[in-house]
Amino acid sequence: MKARWNGKVLAESDDTVLVEGNHYFPMSSIDSAFFEASDHQTHCFWKGMASYFHVVVDGQRNDNAAWYYATPSEAASSITDRIAFWKGVEVSA
Repeated sequence: MKARWNGKVLAESDDTVLVEGNHYFPMSSIDSAFFEASDHQTHCFWKGMASYFHVVVDGQRNDNAAWYYATPSEAASSITDRIAFWKGVEVSA
C-alpha cells in the first residue's frame, strides 16, 4: 500500500492493518520529511486518544491529515506504532 499526497509518497508498506476502512501503516514506513507535529487530538471511544501530524509537501500543508494512537486501548493494540491518513491523502495498492 502507498499513501500519496500532492504527488509524493508519504508512506509505503506491504504490512498495513485495516481498521474501520483505514489502512494503518507502520510508523517506520513513513517519509518523516513530510510530517510536522500537531497539537490536535481526538478521542475514540474504543481506540483511545489520537494524535495528529500535518502533512507538508512542496510548501503546501494539509492540516491534521495523519493520525496515530500513541497508546491505543487493548482492543486496538493491532495499531500500536502505526499511522493512518485522510483529508485527501490517497491510499491505494
